[in-house]
Amino acid sequence: MWRDLFASRELAWRLMVRDISAQYRQSFLGFLWAVIPAVVLAATFTFAKSGGAVNIGDTDIPYPAYVMFSMTLWQTFVESLLGPIQAVAAAKAMVAKISFPREALIIAKLGEVFFNFGIKLILIIGLFIWFQIPVTWNVILAPVALIHLVLLGTSIGVFLAPMSALYQDFSKGITLATGFWLFLTPVVYPVPTDGAFGSIVKLNPVTPLLVTTRELATTGVISNPEGFWIASLIAILGLLIAWVIYRLSMPYIVERISS
Repeated sequence: MWRDLFASRELAWRLMVRDISAQYRQSFLGFLWAVIPAVVLAATFTFAKSGGAVNIGDTDIPYPAYVMFSMTLWQTFVESLLGPIQAVAAAKAMVAKISFPREALIIAKLGEVFFNFGIKLILIIGLFIWFQIPVTWNVILAPVALIHLVLLGTSIGVFLAPMSALYQDFSKGITLATGFWLFLTPVVYPVPTDGAFGSIVKLNPVTPLLVTTRELATTGVISNPEGFWIASLIAILGLLIAWVIYRLSMPYIVERISS
């Protein structure tokens, strides 16, 4: 497994460059699509909050910046989840005809996720400057928490990728699930402290990873370090297990595709 992972780096690079070029070359707005969803969501909820339509509560930073920053983190998680599923589905013909390390498909999508976040980082820096958000030295630890968030999404995506290559129901189902999952994650609202809904939000493994990344980049104070490390352990172990399942199942998936 590790030998194939190392051997896949050159092919993964070529696939990543191809996919990124195709993604933005065939789009009129190009790189703006990396930040448009965050801006639109922030504008929508800011307008609803100011009009009294929703009661969001207090946030540590100005609310528009809070939503846009949180939304960029959520987008990165969703991209890391959908990436392996989309990669394997799109490469079915290549997988059936050519023998190559299958890890290259996953690594290429991971590279694409971090490339897209690099574009989103421009928006984040602009938010910090515009709203004059103070930065502490803990901001240098935010990328570590972000990587753990990406690992969690990747582990889920790698686990679902083989079956998604055979049945489109998985791809459609996960798209619906992430839409519902968004509202169980403190993206547009602070972490609730009471009630059944608050308990569900806290049990959501994305919550401590996303919140910790946001806190390290803004206030510098981690509100739930235990939850962060538990979710990180789930992400790392989940990715290793999903990788083994991916390796074991791909020969059968190739056989089904070829037939």
